[in-house]
Parts: sequence; structure tokens; C-alpha cells
Amino acid sequence: MKNCQPKLLQNVDFKAKQLEFVAYIKDPFNNPVPADVKQQRMDTYRELFFNNVSGFLSNNFPVLKKILNDAQWFELAQDFFSHHSSESPYFSEIPEEFLAYLQNERDNPNDYPFMLELAHYEWVEMALSISKESLPAFVEPCGDLLQQSLKISPLAWSLAYQYPVQKISPDFLPSEIPTQASYLIVYRDWDDEVNFIQTTPVTFRLFQLLEENSAISVQTCLQQIAAEMNLTDTNSLINNGLETIQNLIAKGVLFSIK
Repeated sequence: MKNCQPKLLQNVDFKAKQLEFVAYIKDPFNNPVPADVKQQRMDTYRELFFNNVSGFLSNNFPVLKKILNDAQWFELAQDFFSHHSSESPYFSEIPEEFLAYLQNERDNPNDYPFMLELAHYEWVEMALSISKESLPAFVEPCGDLLQQSLKISPLAWSLAYQYPVQKISPDFLPSEIPTQASYLIVYRDWDDEVNFIQTTPVTFRLFQLLEENSAISVQTCLQQIAAEMNLTDTNSLINNGLETIQNLIAKGVLFSIK
């Protein structure tokens, strides 16, 4: 019986051919066009893939793109596209892959020192905007708030950054780490709008304690924070803490546990 396989397909190492194809698409500057494939066709494939990835980055990291010029942005997107091996096959997870790249692989002394923190902040905004979690209906807390336990909204993240990422823009590009860290709560409200609140180390610590022990009372939280700060008069911290907590409950960031 004669071999009916087309001659063009005989003795072709498809895995090797695929690797050549991928190598050129990811980095055409350092890899040749695969044999027997037209340059124009490969460049079309390359442009489609790269533009998709670059577009996802642009949409999810608009401030980062805005503070870079076109050449810097292209270099950053190209370096990510060429050198990062994504763990996920889904385009929707490109932003998280980009964060992993910035944290573990990116090494360019010309980058802004706050690049990773800014990208993380922008990623948090995106992650909260598409989260499938939902907020419970607002319930006005009753009784003594000090004796109640609180839970954090599944759509609220308490964050600490070295740089004031919420202020970064083409007109504000800090080159040195400020003396004070920036503490933020980023949250999605009942109207599905993502907002942020600039907070304090006390509020940041409050969230840590609530995450560690969901049954802890407000009073115990505030007293522990006062003890950690070596305060002899705890009244001021407790009063300010109660006011902050009431505001966060009103915004749907904290909820009272009955």
C-alpha cells in the first residue's frame, strides 16, 4: 500500500517548527523567521499577538502607560511579551502575570522605583471592579459598637505602599521613598464603583486584627492597638477609632456581626 501522506509533511518536526514560530512571535529582534514561512505572514501574526497583549496592559495599567513615553512603554510591553512565561493561558489574567513579571523578572535600572507598587494598585482597582463577590444589604449597627464584632467587606482591601501611588501622575513622579508610608483602603461600593480612602497605620492595624480574629470586639481591637503604641490614655484613640469605624460601615467597607 502506497504512503498517501503529502510529501511536504514528511520528516517535519512539528514541535521544533512550533518553537521556531513562537520564538519569532515573542522576540523577532533576536530570532529568525521560521523556514518556509513568509516574512509578511509572520509579521502579521506577531503584530496581532503583541497588540492584544499590549492592549490588555494599556487598559489595565493606564496610569503606568501615561507616565511613560511611547518608546518606554513599547520596551516594557515587549520585554514582558518576550521574556515572561505565563502560567495562565487566559488573556483576562495578563494583568496578574504582568505583576509577577515586574516583581520577579524585570530588571531595568531606568525604571521608576515605584513601578511595581503603582502597577499593583492599578491591578487591585481592576480586580475589585470585576470581582464576582457582592455586598450584603446595609444594616445600621445598633447597640454599643464597642462590644460588637466586625467583618471586612469581601470587596475591600487594606493596603500599605512605600510610595503615594494614588497621587502618581505625569506631574508627580517621586524619585525617593517618602518618610511616611501610604495606607489605603480600596473598595467597591453598592453602586459598583471602585473608590479609595487614604487611612492611617491605626486603621491598617485594625484591619489586620479583624482578619486574624473575626470574633474580636471593637473595644478589644482598639485597646490592643493602644497597648502596641504604648499609650497611657486610650480615650482619644478609642473615640477616633469609633468615628473611623462608623464612617467605614456607612461606606460598606465594614459590617457589624450580629
